[in-house]
Amino acid sequence: MERRPLLAGNWKMHTTIAEAEALARAIAQTAIPADRDVMLAPPFTALAAVGRVLAGSPVLLGAQNVCWEEKGAFTGEISPAMLQDVGCRQVIIGHSERRHIFGETDGMINKRVAGAARFGLVPVLCIGETLEERESGQTFQVLERQLRNGLLDIKLASGKELVVAYEPVWAIGTGKTATVEQAQETHHFVRNLLIDMYEKNIATQMRILYGGSVNPDNVDALMSQDDVDGALVGGAALKADSFCSIINFKKSA
Repeated sequence: MERRPLLAGNWKMHTTIAEAEALARAIAQTAIPADRDVMLAPPFTALAAVGRVLAGSPVLLGAQNVCWEEKGAFTGEISPAMLQDVGCRQVIIGHSERRHIFGETDGMINKRVAGAARFGLVPVLCIGETLEERESGQTFQVLERQLRNGLLDIKLASGKELVVAYEPVWAIGTGKTATVEQAQETHHFVRNLLIDMYEKNIATQMRILYGGSVNPDNVDALMSQDDVDGALVGGAALKADSFCSIINFKKSA
């Protein structure tokens, strides 16, 4: 099944509002091929401003995290309704930095996925192993735990209701990238796991992104793999020229 590629920029804790507006404007004004989707996830403070810049463009607005409740006494959190209010369509959940720096558990991530889905936001669920886990042969075991626990009791009518992002923790911001063979092997494992968890037609519709030092030099080869359906881009998404090069990838022969 042909899946529509998704190129997502995770700006993390970068950009003032003015910087975010300028970056979003430069990306929105580039020529984006009609056969792919682009999403930007600025920090919360810039969501409304970036949403206004992207209005009328094909670029989707996303957020970097979300709470599971619509409102309430949750200091420091942001609700799905608030994200919808500024025009968000997607939300990154379970990024390795949330897991490893801020201690988010599989159970908490599962609640966030459920909250996003309940409000019609598309969760971009991140999974990935550390270098120690890969070197000790635990990659698939770790990914299966994160995926099954993160999607516990999550019902899907369509594969378009969820995006999975595989991000090897050892490749995020390090300049290291999984080989294309490693990426395809892991994405194929994740695809088969999703087939086991959901109906085959749902799992084959679902997009699995690769994240981990994606740049203009390696994106063509990564996107040429059968089960790599896009990229979740960090550092290279903070410069319009590099991210636009990624958006305009061409599959290798």
